[in-house]
Amino acid sequence: MFSCTLAEPTESVCGTGCLCHRPEMQTLTRRINSQLSRRGFVAGASIAALGVPRRAKAETAAGPPRPILLTNFRLFDGRSPTLREGLRLAVDGGRIKTVATGDGGSPEGARVIDCGGRVVMPGLIDAHWHSVFAALPVSSLFAADVGYIFLAASGEAERTLMRGFTTIRDLGGPSFPLKQAIDEGLVQGPRIYPCGAMITTSGGHGDLRPLQDIPRSPGGPLSPMEETGGAMIADSADEVRLRVREQLLQGASQIKLVGGGGVSSPRTALDMTTFSEPELRAGIETALDWNTYVAVHAYAPRTVQRAVAAGAQCIEHAHLMDDATAKLMAEKEVWLSIQPFSSAMRTRAC
Repeated sequence: MFSCTLAEPTESVCGTGCLCHRPEMQTLTRRINSQLSRRGFVAGASIAALGVPRRAKAETAAGPPRPILLTNFRLFDGRSPTLREGLRLAVDGGRIKTVATGDGGSPEGARVIDCGGRVVMPGLIDAHWHSVFAALPVSSLFAADVGYIFLAASGEAERTLMRGFTTIRDLGGPSFPLKQAIDEGLVQGPRIYPCGAMITTSGGHGDLRPLQDIPRSPGGPLSPMEETGGAMIADSADEVRLRVREQLLQGASQIKLVGGGGVSSPRTALDMTTFSEPELRAGIETALDWNTYVAVHAYAPRTVQRAVAAGAQCIEHAHLMDDATAKLMAEKEVWLSIQPFSSAMRTRAC
């Protein structure tokens, strides 16, 4: 796949120090040639894109960025309910160096920015986001080429950052390549804490397989939906353990288990419950073995209560829970990540 262009049948136009002779490129070539599929090619191209430019980027860097000094702003620091004024904020090397009162002068060569009385605040954190799926409607996700989907996700990542979100917790989707590209500085975007594929049951929220993919054979080949890395099906405790370990192996910082129905799955009811308590416990214990946790997607009281009984440390949504369920979560010190659907609320209010 990646090789020298031959000037003569027995002579390469480049030496052994060229890009195609680097060990990582040789490994990449063998991997792509052995598994030349649509998904495998894009994954290989992603690895190439992430591994190749680093040297060139270092060689062409124009030097460190100029220091920045912000003046005439009001600061929300996340600790006080009031805004602080009369401050100067110095940024050097992409990091805040000082926040001080008075006129201490400008760092040498600094770019001074008058903020015009605007508010300066820490970066926001979105605790429930889908960095790959947020850029396109569901219909486009099914129809579009995977390369186009990742390009759209890259653009949405930059827009998310520009909206002030410097960190996101990705709660389902093949976001590992995008995270790596952001971490390497190849594209602009927030820091991503990825779950990888959300893990669900047959017929659960996130199971968007066409009916011709049914019936499913446990231990059989993955469906096209699962091959994308958006969701994985598990219908037993052993399968849950396997799917959890696969996501952790790929770099998941936490795991998402789908405990019930959802608003964006056409064949699930919002108040249904899917995983059994032993199945949930299998995933939660596996995550604990890796020193991390499981976030359980759940709406109805029974679904939330089952997840709490299995040892879940975080519940996503829970919009239908009752007072008894809320009290149980408080007693067990379980985190609630609620994601209010503000657009629906505005519609009702009108």
